[in-house]
Amino acid sequence: MKNQDLLQAIELYLDMIYYCDVEKLDTIFHPASSLFDADEGKIFVDPIANFRHDVANRPSPASVNQKREEEIILIDYLSPLSAMVKLRLRAHDNIFVDHLSFVKDENQEWKIVAKVWHLESISKA
Repeated sequence: MKNQDLLQAIELYLDMIYYCDVEKLDTIFHPASSLFDADEGKIFVDPIANFRHDVANRPSPASVNQKREEEIILIDYLSPLSAMVKLRLRAHDNIFVDHLSFVKDENQEWKIVAKVWHLESISKA
């Protein structure tokens, strides 16, 4: 099932990370979404408001002219209205793997309702 709208939503997410753009963040994330990881052996939950604050206050990869490194690993459609997307991307020295849960909202726009991320490695490339 190909969906250009979902690919555009993924690109919006990747642009948001690269430019640390909170307007894009507000567009792509559902307002009730949260972020999760367990890299330190316990579940860390970050409400979207906290993530928004972090994004707004960090230097963007674009500000240091970092080459964009990102790949879509998997798109798994659960239904015409929901999908899981697995990405690998670099932000500064960090290589992350993100699992993004997308659903279509009442306006038929893809929104991220949950993000589970993992710091895969640190690269000084």
